[in-house]
Amino acid sequence: MNKRPFRNLTILFKGAGDLASGVAARLFRANFRRIVMLEIPAPMAIRRFVSFSEAVHDDTMTVEGIEAVRVGGEKELAEAWRSGKIAVRVDPKWESIRELKPDVVVDAILAKRNLGTNIWEAPLVVALGPGFTAGLDCHAVVETNRGHNLGRLIYRGKAEINTGIPGNIGGYTRERVLRSPSNGPFVVEKKIGDSVFKGEVIGRVGGLEVIASIPGVLRGLIRSGFPATQGLKIGDIDPRGEGDYCYTVSDKARALGGAVLEAILGYYDLYDELDACQAGAGLANGGEADGAALRCV
Repeated sequence: MNKRPFRNLTILFKGAGDLASGVAARLFRANFRRIVMLEIPAPMAIRRFVSFSEAVHDDTMTVEGIEAVRVGGEKELAEAWRSGKIAVRVDPKWESIRELKPDVVVDAILAKRNLGTNIWEAPLVVALGPGFTAGLDCHAVVETNRGHNLGRLIYRGKAEINTGIPGNIGGYTRERVLRSPSNGPFVVEKKIGDSVFKGEVIGRVGGLEVIASIPGVLRGLIRSGFPATQGLKIGDIDPRGEGDYCYTVSDKARALGGAVLEAILGYYDLYDELDACQAGAGLANGGEADGAALRCV
């Protein structure tokens, strides 16, 4: 195992959508504070209120009390980390990997295929979902399919294939997903958190109505004005009707976060640098603070 102080571990995410953000939030709460998330110039999140990718549009985004800020160069990145914030950087070619030499790379794009991640990008490379082979293009794959194996770490082989069927929530699968009926900019008539009934108009694309096929709460919608193509997922209805779910990390994202945390703790022999320093100075056994201990602070 590689012995490292966990506060100095650099964790780089590819993607900052809702599932990636849920994983990052879990790691942040576990005191990993050098987190940077890479995104494309115009990310199109569905569950926008729990996606750190929104910082690309608005410069900042807060999810469950954890703030992420958009950064550019090295100085802004360092300042974000010093301020106790997650950094979000526009870097579609992942050039930050060469610059930062991260200890962990997490591919959380959820593209259902490998867009270029390889096992040499970091000492530990973890990939979420299908499209990857553990032991070949990453060290570990996390199962993302809802069911018995959700969140399971796979160290040899692949995750379950993409079924194309959305996860069952409240007895609904495909029905809860809103898709674009045409090509053109999406014009919204409702907002995230609104209650809707079956048959209600949510918005329009190319003059055609986007209609709710089930009742529930609008858990996610892409930004108004974003260009949509026919069949594109543009929204999500939660049939459980709990408005608070729109603003909190999902059960699935928390499960995936636990798996990534397990992978990191299983690879690195982590310790608290301050505690180790104090112990070496004699404080762990009730000794008085000396010069060595003061230098740790």
